[in-house]
Amino acid sequence: QVQLVESGGGLVQAGGSLRLSCAASGRTFSMYTMGWFRQAPGKERALVAAISLGGASTYYTASVKDRFTISRDNAKNTVWLQMNNLKAEDTAVYYCAATNKAFNAAVRTREYDYWGQGTQVTVSS
Repeated sequence: QVQLVESGGGLVQAGGSLRLSCAASGRTFSMYTMGWFRQAPGKERALVAAISLGGASTYYTASVKDRFTISRDNAKNTVWLQMNNLKAEDTAVYYCAATNKAFNAAVRTREYDYWGQGTQVTVSS
């Protein structure tokens, strides 16, 4: 069982930055592929970024490449999403999620095992 708690959302102007954090409970954090999803009003939840168990592999959806960076520290049971040059279309509720799936499978699905409660990111233009 893993419990995930996100923080760091808020209101920011276009071009600004935010850093989302996701703190995980339990001693098995390093066994999970971690992902950040987002869901905008009227849209489906979509994978934004993912990171492998040890952090060696990362995935980004095309719209955030070169602007967002996912990272993790297994000793701190934490995964981050650094978001730079934010755009109005990045406005959404952002969710941290964990899965037992291998990384290559995890980046092709929305079926993750554990989810945080979500944090709102609003980018004003």
